[in-house]
Amino acid sequence: MRLLQRFFPVVLISVLAGACSPTLDTGPVTVARTSNITLVKITDAGAGGITSETVYSEKAVAQALPGFTTEGFQSATEDRTEWAIGAFNSDGFQVLQVYKGNGGRVRAVHGVTHHLQGPKGERIGMTFAEVGTSRRDCRVGRNLWRGMAICKADGSKNVTLVYSISQYAGPFDRLPPNDQLREAAIQRIIWTAP
Repeated sequence: MRLLQRFFPVVLISVLAGACSPTLDTGPVTVARTSNITLVKITDAGAGGITSETVYSEKAVAQALPGFTTEGFQSATEDRTEWAIGAFNSDGFQVLQVYKGNGGRVRAVHGVTHHLQGPKGERIGMTFAEVGTSRRDCRVGRNLWRGMAICKADGSKNVTLVYSISQYAGPFDRLPPNDQLREAAIQRIIWTAP
């Protein structure tokens, strides 16, 4: 059931977008790709109630995020697939992925839904141009995130924005041309413990 809850919104948005708008830059698609609902805010201090002091356990993560449930699963980081704790809202949709660090504490939190907000209001689905990210604050992704742009969030020490570049065919050892990079969309907002 949880699998259905995770993927149903994506299918529904795709169906509605296809039925209502022939392009991706007008109509209901624009509304669906970002949200004005904020379940968690990610800042330099942490993700919601998760901070560098949070113990890496399902119980501690759930306590730091009242109203959320947690469950272990495997997910891809840039360099490997590893176990993480998923944080799910009351409807059962995954909002965060929490990764283990040294000393039994949280190392990083990946925000993976458009119902969260970065330090300056960034949201999953916003484009590079909308956010105003500077190319000089970015590097090219590697390994499992090959072809993506990994960028420092403006004014932040601990938050990174991961942009997906639609239709990018390489070369993968550098960022794409500016016209393609401007259209890249945030896929993850990542807080890393200092």
